[in-house]
Amino acid sequence: MSFNFANMLKQAQQVQKRLQEAQKDLAAAEIQGQAANGAVTVVCDGQAKFKSIKLTKQALNSENPDSVDDETVEMLEDLITSAMQQATNEATKKMQDKMKGIVPAGINIPGLF
Repeated sequence: MSFNFANMLKQAQQVQKRLQEAQKDLAAAEIQGQAANGAVTVVCDGQAKFKSIKLTKQALNSENPDSVDDETVEMLEDLITSAMQQATNEATKKMQDKMKGIVPAGINIPGLF
């Protein structure tokens, strides 16, 4: 059995290309989660990164939803979105920093770096 380094390198490049394409597809995906019969809807991408939240007036005041104005709902959605994105970004950075000490230099793992 002969060792064909060129063939092995070609296969590794094909795998890396497929991984990059999969990461791109996952980043573009939108996955929704809902609670309280749709009163709260959260959207993440396929890489589990938080994208947005939508709240209904019933989520803020189930006994009197008409007492909640649209601006209050939007402000709260924006605040939650900002905090979630900040936490997600910090968690991603922490994970990348941790993995840099484990994965040898020069090895690129799509979605990790």
